[in-house]
Amino acid sequence: MHTAPPPAPTSAGPSPTRPVDEAALEESLATPSPALVADLAGLDGDLLVLGAGGKMGPSLCRLARRALDAAGRTDLAVIAVSRWSDPRAAAALADDGVRTVPFDLMEGDPAELPDAGNVVFMVGAKFGSANDPTTAWAVNAALPDRIARRYRDARIAAFSTGNVYPLVSVLDAGSAEGDPTGPVGEYAMSCLGRERVFAHHARRAGTPLSLIRLNYAVDLRYGVLADIASAVHSGAPVSLATGHVNVVWQGYANEVALRSLTRAAAEPFTVNVTGPETASVRRLAHRFAAEFGTTAHLEGEESGTGLLSDATLCHAEFGYPSVPLATLVAWQAGWLRDGLPLSGKPTKFDVRDGRF
Repeated sequence: MHTAPPPAPTSAGPSPTRPVDEAALEESLATPSPALVADLAGLDGDLLVLGAGGKMGPSLCRLARRALDAAGRTDLAVIAVSRWSDPRAAAALADDGVRTVPFDLMEGDPAELPDAGNVVFMVGAKFGSANDPTTAWAVNAALPDRIARRYRDARIAAFSTGNVYPLVSVLDAGSAEGDPTGPVGEYAMSCLGRERVFAHHARRAGTPLSLIRLNYAVDLRYGVLADIASAVHSGAPVSLATGHVNVVWQGYANEVALRSLTRAAAEPFTVNVTGPETASVRRLAHRFAAEFGTTAHLEGEESGTGLLSDATLCHAEFGYPSVPLATLVAWQAGWLRDGLPLSGKPTKFDVRDGRF
């Protein structure tokens, strides 16, 4: 492990104002930076987003559509593929100029999917993987084989996770892209399988590929900060089992994934996507307590290790996140004080044995 020099103090775009409701949050997440507009201006072929119905997919699709429009590339379609169990989400995307395609990726024939020159792969199975590991492997490692064969002539940006790394010392800079992987648990192992399968096809067929090792995205309705803030706000205890975390604004993570298409290569472009800070869960809990005028109830003691990533490469290539940690904390506190909705899907960031 190593400590890399810090990147130049630039930002991926102007910092937005605090979202006061879900409409404002979606607007913030869908506002492209000039750098994203410039990168997407040169895309060759439509953009297909697989697994677009998840937590990050709709905002990524809107962001891409707006960036392409701003670049004058109205000739290119953004195509969002999902089962669309919530038809309202598909209808909202359609209203924003995104073409939606209902499709079961696990049961359907990939040959029936639309052609595209660019693919963002967002499909993944995490929660429940401890009790049903076969499904995790089928979704995370077997499906990529079929998608890579179908889109061998496209550029592919595949979401992965920082879970492919081992737990590392909190005194270090975190795992860098060139460090050894060491996944803990079936979920993490199957995610490394996804990377390996995509990389195999990239090298064999020359398919340009980027791999996005993300941890953890924040969008105010969910994320590590929402988990900690909700516990403090309700008076529930905050576990210190995992005492240090990385987080990043979801809008930045989506932007990096889209921009990574222009860096994709047959020798895969692999990048850690997270914020520049190693955040203390104890300090975050106390900061939220101060925001709410209450007391943080803490359980246990911090371990000397955590799932931490060094995102130096990401920040050097794409700039710093436009929304820093202190701002995210203030936004998250305001979101809860205003009684705005949460997803009800905890991150389980404190799990240390890989059993999700």
